[in-house]
Amino acid sequence: MGRHSASSRSGLRTPVVVLSVLLVTALGGWVGYDALRDVFGGSGCTAPTTVNVVAAPDIAPAITQIGRAAAAEDTAGCYRINVASRDSVTVTESITGANDVDRPDVWIPESTLWLRRAHEKGAWNTPVTGTSVASSPVVLALTEAAAADLGWPDQNPSWAELIGQAAGGLNLGFPDPARDPIGVATLAGLRELVKVEADPGAASTTVLRRLSANTLPGQADLFARLPSVTGPAEPLSAFPTSENALLRYNVRDTGGKLIAVYADPAVPALDYPFVVLPEAAEAARAAAGRFLDRLMNQRSSDTFADAGFRTPDGKALRDRSQDRRTSAAPATPIELPSAEDVEQLLNAWAAVNLSGRLLVLLDVSGSMGERVAGTDTTRLGLTIQATATGLGLLKPTTKVGMWLYSRKLDGDNDYSVLLPMRPVGEHLTGRAVETLRDVKVVPNGSTALYDTVLAAYQDGRQNWEPGRINTVVVLTDGKDDNASDISRDALLAELTRLRDPQRPLTLIGIGIGPDVDAAELTTIAEATGGKAFTTPNPAQIEGVLNAALSRMLCQPPNCQPARAGG
Repeated sequence: MGRHSASSRSGLRTPVVVLSVLLVTALGGWVGYDALRDVFGGSGCTAPTTVNVVAAPDIAPAITQIGRAAAAEDTAGCYRINVASRDSVTVTESITGANDVDRPDVWIPESTLWLRRAHEKGAWNTPVTGTSVASSPVVLALTEAAAADLGWPDQNPSWAELIGQAAGGLNLGFPDPARDPIGVATLAGLRELVKVEADPGAASTTVLRRLSANTLPGQADLFARLPSVTGPAEPLSAFPTSENALLRYNVRDTGGKLIAVYADPAVPALDYPFVVLPEAAEAARAAAGRFLDRLMNQRSSDTFADAGFRTPDGKALRDRSQDRRTSAAPATPIELPSAEDVEQLLNAWAAVNLSGRLLVLLDVSGSMGERVAGTDTTRLGLTIQATATGLGLLKPTTKVGMWLYSRKLDGDNDYSVLLPMRPVGEHLTGRAVETLRDVKVVPNGSTALYDTVLAAYQDGRQNWEPGRINTVVVLTDGKDDNASDISRDALLAELTRLRDPQRPLTLIGIGIGPDVDAAELTTIAEATGGKAFTTPNPAQIEGVLNAALSRMLCQPPNCQPARAGG
């Protein structure tokens, strides 16, 4: 991990003028495609096939521009390209049926990792590889002020040196690798860097803890923490991002530029795979094939280059020789780590970062409406207060979803979704707390605990996420009162069958009130490697919940959240 030579950093002038023009024209392209009707009419194409494409936000404007030209000029194909900019998290949820967003014919995410993620989440017929239409290397973005402090431009810092500086004056940010492929690529690079250390395991843990201090959901959040952006949080000095995002920032920002520090050894790049999804009709598939051919020709490569992208094989096609902030050297993409390697990286990250995926089950049966002695509220009211407070104790990157349960709350289901699975940061900036405080008990409602726990555990198993401590939290003031369709023994048998030490998913039971069956709740939790916390006094729910949170998101070596039974 020596220093980069000055020559390796020279060459490649930021394409400010060209990139600015592209950004303006691309914004104009979002008006839509109705204006193309005259073009089709003039060419004799009266009923073009529409190909619906969703693309990652950074590449969507370039795809839009190429799509407009292709539709207007490829008269033999008689098609039009309808491009939507959509983040890959939303598209993955759409493809796997986790939301109601319409599925496209073609998907161009920023990384093949998203194709794998969709496949792992149940979209079995979604391709796990595609044709790369462009690429962008992952770099460490360094502010000019921080770079000057490190001797730039006379000396060029390396990744190892920058990450080492994070313990001192360099405030290093990091995108959550559980939802951002740039984070995964960075973890893969760091694993290579620490191999030369005397104790690679200890060195890796030290580095990951440094990164954990300023982990944010994604790229946009990192750019929002730069010194040129006002805000209460301490500004960042450096963070991993794509070369393309750095170029676009340098074009539009007037408050300061960023220096691109390239990984040595290289890390996986963003590869923008083009995939036709299985639901696409035959006509759309044929038109998508013609459009892919168009994306791969020289004219389209020029458009991608103008937008700050490289070719799929890592070549930069624009002369940036007057700007030493970026490199003209080819960034030959390296293979992505295997799915098993990625999962291993993310599990190690979860154990250090303590970011979770929590599905919370809230009992709204009739008994939760009972008043608590010495207070002016009910069991449910105290539980809601403690839960709202607990949300604020979690990392913003932790994902939380919440179900209410009693009996037959949603058709034949004994539960209903109150809060969808989202990062805590999104919940707190939305109306999640208000929604939670509006919850009411079901008068005379019974407690279908067994059915709900099984459904939640099955959901957690199906949607298990690497890079997070996956947990089901059940809040109750009682026990199953014969309201479930399955027995306790059947539940325990299913939990035992579903338990997977390689993908740990624990259940934490939180029981309040004198009617809780502590032994039963403990037995259910321990079947998953979890634990139960109970108190006969509902007024103590906040302390019990805090103890449970400490157990769920504890710091090794006191517990081992990355292993079942810890």
